[in-house]
Amino acid sequence: MTTRVDSLTLAQSFAECSGLFFALAEVPRQQILMLLSEAQYLNVGQIAELLPLSRPAISHHLKILRQAGLVATEKSGTASLYRLSLGPGVATLKGFLRQMELCV
Repeated sequence: MTTRVDSLTLAQSFAECSGLFFALAEVPRQQILMLLSEAQYLNVGQIAELLPLSRPAISHHLKILRQAGLVATEKSGTASLYRLSLGPGVATLKGFLRQMELCV
């Protein structure tokens, strides 16, 4: 027997994913994630060399990715190094998708 998810629970789960969906919606943020998937760590300057974006624009996109839990920052001297950090964001998304599966 399959347990159905009520609409309130599904709406709450969807709301928990809204920051993640927002972060993934923009092409520059997708490009940054792809770059970070290929390199262990990158700083803003390294990302700027690889993308046609200004350093302030890259910093803005990294801030959104960090808030969504997709990117983590580590200090190395005066530089901030960025890396993928998919654990919490992916777990939240998987939970939402499991609930959606129960609706069909």
